[in-house]
Amino acid sequence: MIELDDLDRKAAEAFPGHIVRKDLVRRFRGQFPVPTYVVEFMLGRYCASTVPEEIEEGLQMVQSQLSDRTVRAGEEELFKSKARDRGSVRIIDIITARLDAKTDSYLATLPSLRLNDVRISDKIVLDHERMLTGGFYAEIELGYDASIAQEKGGRPFEVLSLREIQLSTRDILEKIAAGRGQLTTREWKDFLLRSIGLEPAALSTRAQDATLLRMIPFVERNYNLIELGPRGTGKSHLFQQVSPYAHLVSGGKATVARMFVNMANGQRGLVCQYDVVCFDEVSGISFDQKDGVNIMKGYMESGEFSRGRESIRAEGSIVMVGNFDVDVQHQQRVGHLFGPMPPEMRNDTAFMDRIHCYLPGWDVPKISKELFTDRFGLVSDVLAECFSGLRSQSRVNVLQGRVHFGGALSGRDQNAVNKTVSGLLKLLYPDPTVAVPDDDLEWAVRLALEVRRRVKEQQKRIGSAEFRNTQFSYVIGLDGVEKFVSTPELQSEDSIGSDPLPAGQVWAISPGGQDESTGLFRIEVTESPGGGVRILNQSPPGPFRESARIAEQNLYARSRELVGERNPREHEFALQLRSFDAAKSGEQLGVGVLVGLCSALLGKPLKGGLVIAGGITLGGSIEPIHNPIDVIELAMEKGANAVLVPVSSRRALIDLSDDVATKVQVLFYADAPDALRKALHD
Repeated sequence: MIELDDLDRKAAEAFPGHIVRKDLVRRFRGQFPVPTYVVEFMLGRYCASTVPEEIEEGLQMVQSQLSDRTVRAGEEELFKSKARDRGSVRIIDIITARLDAKTDSYLATLPSLRLNDVRISDKIVLDHERMLTGGFYAEIELGYDASIAQEKGGRPFEVLSLREIQLSTRDILEKIAAGRGQLTTREWKDFLLRSIGLEPAALSTRAQDATLLRMIPFVERNYNLIELGPRGTGKSHLFQQVSPYAHLVSGGKATVARMFVNMANGQRGLVCQYDVVCFDEVSGISFDQKDGVNIMKGYMESGEFSRGRESIRAEGSIVMVGNFDVDVQHQQRVGHLFGPMPPEMRNDTAFMDRIHCYLPGWDVPKISKELFTDRFGLVSDVLAECFSGLRSQSRVNVLQGRVHFGGALSGRDQNAVNKTVSGLLKLLYPDPTVAVPDDDLEWAVRLALEVRRRVKEQQKRIGSAEFRNTQFSYVIGLDGVEKFVSTPELQSEDSIGSDPLPAGQVWAISPGGQDESTGLFRIEVTESPGGGVRILNQSPPGPFRESARIAEQNLYARSRELVGERNPREHEFALQLRSFDAAKSGEQLGVGVLVGLCSALLGKPLKGGLVIAGGITLGGSIEPIHNPIDVIELAMEKGANAVLVPVSSRRALIDLSDDVATKVQVLFYADAPDALRKALHD
């Protein structure tokens, strides 16, 4: 027995009777032919305790009941014989039903007993309509009538009663929301991860965020998520093993009748019956009708579909998971990140536009025993019931007046981001009356913008001009700074991305000197109350120290031209230089430093993809660059789309090659205020 840690003790106090040790579930894995949530349902009934003796006693009960009621391969006839001898037998199995038109009655199918003609009353079927679509696991009392067996074509087996394997308590969400208040946000995130069987300490921050994103379709209505990535990362586990409200559609044909509505009998399909419908191995999915994908697109857009005369609303979220055969970088080189999708969806930008979240499956590690937790988490059916209860709520109102999105977001983009933020905040704060701190709101907003932007980037890659602007940004608060969110797989640490850097950060190129070639640098400036300029680098190189000193004096001397009414002497600037090449001295970076100081003081970022070259004297004159062609060529190599250089370099750039000139825009400036005006983001 492992010793309880702080989170275990807090959870036991906050959620009495609703937690279970997750390693107990693994003890039964593979022993019985049922999903994880069925085992946890039994464990929650008998082992929801932290007392070792009670857990051990409960385990024996669970072992006994699962042994007596689950049908292993080869035991089918034994259970049928028991039903005949005793009159009835109890089993745990997945049950589905269908209408038999010949007898005008319902017939149930119990796959573990290989029975597909079991009598079942109309009332049981109508009380549990999901058995008419994908079916569900239940504890079933199966009866046997010998007199019917002797009739010609008789059907002696009958479902006498059943109990769904899921929680029936209605106020469970209120109890869990109250218990959540006893944990910090960090502890609650860890506890959520443990509740689905993972140990947060074994996961990176990116992997934890991706796992939380996987939960959003359970708590958000009509949420469309896609996850593509390497094999073996557990993409379908959550949708198959953790909740009875989710249904997994394995690779192959998906029928319109099963997904949406059966026109023959009016029976509603999976999206009406389940909270989440997940397509596994999505590359192999195809519909039985030509208009299947169009019906799916219409449903993903509005939550409605029309079959016949009526329009039907449903709330089931759509999840698609699949595998890359190559790594993400190679996938981007040879095509785009929707490449593994079926042909009818692969290059359809209208279909892509309906995806609210492209989850980065490559950030999730391959499943191994080190990732599984031995600690306590919520019983799966409690968690599933809470998730289902949260679907009727919304947290979009939290954004109102606090978050303002940039102009690059279209209406669909904003809707997608709103839904993702709402889902993440519901997961973090199941009680809608609790105030959401700015830090948690910003975490949710950044994640939501990233997963939606990933969709937009693929649309742009396919070549549609309408998706060209992908620079997603946001501002928190009325006086906040505009911040841009990128997708990490498009970024390289040593290259200039097309997104604006945060205010105060500048890409700059040093022309080098006698002993040093041109080099790329990033200047990072932060501003706070105080006075002076402080360089954070240990032992900063002399030429850069001199550039910083001269830039500071120019800021004080020409403050009105540069920053208006703001008084730079009332602010302290912390300055850091990062080198990305062999060049280390930071020669002639004065204009870049000065623009960085002004950007930090004004709280305005510079244009994305821009790099600045040029030095400045104490008197404010701009120093000429001796090798402007080298500077422009390096800027192109590093991914810049615009270079700001002194106007004195104009004649020397006549010899710039056509190839470079067409790839990089050269902007000229006359003095420091001119450079600042041309550098600031509009």
